[in-house]
Amino acid sequence: MRIQVKELIYGAILAALAILIPVAFQGWLQVNIPPFSATIGSHIPSFLAMFISPWAAAFVGIGSTLGFLMTLGPVVAARAAVHILFGVVGAILFRKGFKPSQILLMILPIHALEAFVVLPFGFNLYTAFVVVGIGTVFHHLVDSVLTLGLYSSLSKAGIAFDNIVPQRKGLRNISSKI
Repeated sequence: MRIQVKELIYGAILAALAILIPVAFQGWLQVNIPPFSATIGSHIPSFLAMFISPWAAAFVGIGSTLGFLMTLGPVVAARAAVHILFGVVGAILFRKGFKPSQILLMILPIHALEAFVVLPFGFNLYTAFVVVGIGTVFHHLVDSVLTLGLYSSLSKAGIAFDNIVPQRKGLRNISSKI
């Protein structure tokens, strides 16, 4: 499968935002209870990339990982690497015709795998599952609401995410359905 130019451009813009958000919002719009940190809005580029393609979602997930590596170090960067996984899964679900709101809920358990990622760094089960796991769930839900609002606004402005990459067989037009 070939990557389309529009797909690459939108993916690059979202990847740049995924790097910029942790850099620009460091210490501001950020909750930090090590090893958990939540930068409000940091999942929006990854979530939006899911509505473009699996390649774009993976690319943006890598950008997010790099952004957090530069600002909050290897533990948070390892957690951010989970964005690659949930992004690709979410993009596949989008191509299968699921609504964005359904996808954001369906990928939540995958995103919560961040709790397991901190265990090799020496954190105990309480810290991993209560602090990181529950914190990740709340952060995911907040950014999901923000993403759905932005997705709806962009759709109304004429940016139909399901038309960025040419229609694949079996893919139906769902840009107006949230």
